[in-house]
Amino acid sequence: MTTFVLVPGFWLGAWAWRPVTEALRAQGHDVYPVTLTGLAERAHLATPETDLDTHVTDVVNLLRYEDLADVVLVGHSYGGLVTTAAADRVPERVRALAYVDTGPLPDGTAQADFAGPEDRAGSEKVVQEYGDGWRLPPPPWATLAADVRHVEGEALAALAERSVPQPWASAVQPVRLTGAWERFPRLGILSSFTVEQTKAMAAEAPLFRHMAGDGWTYEELPTWHWPMFSRPAELADLLNKHY
Repeated sequence: MTTFVLVPGFWLGAWAWRPVTEALRAQGHDVYPVTLTGLAERAHLATPETDLDTHVTDVVNLLRYEDLADVVLVGHSYGGLVTTAAADRVPERVRALAYVDTGPLPDGTAQADFAGPEDRAGSEKVVQEYGDGWRLPPPPWATLAADVRHVEGEALAALAERSVPQPWASAVQPVRLTGAWERFPRLGILSSFTVEQTKAMAAEAPLFRHMAGDGWTYEELPTWHWPMFSRPAELADLLNKHY
């Protein structure tokens, strides 16, 4: 049995992991899906000050107060930045790190840096015009899924109904890492890019330098950026396979 802590990316909560959670529990694992402060059922707690450190503390406190040890931290998208920082803060409670279509960013960088300055500027404009200056609204899910197989109408309806604006401070606060997290083995489950593309990015772009090295094992699960909605059973099977 493995203890998994599942951390979602922007706009989502623990609910997004439900099929993966159920599959892993059926396989005998102990699973803790997380809703970060200001999202999903905790949306009422969102403030302009809800930042990356708030979300790292959410995960660290879960590990401490549930007295979890030997944990596999699973981060999707922005959740990968949160899990990296949590592992760096309490390495004594962590066994391994799994990244779902994401990877660790270097110390001093923010999630908003990932897509480049033009995309960041575009998001900041959306935040100012449609998010009261401090929230990033969810994307048009149906448009993103238009050409994606296995994304059912029920999943799109849930995304439209349950996704909420992301506190923008969580996207722009730089992560602070000591390097303690680097001791852990890492699994990368790649959905919107390939292993070859990942290795090329790691070799060429300093922002992605932590995505190469002997500590990595990669698996490809081709679909869109949210495989927990399009291929949840396969995602759970890959986690079960490695842990």
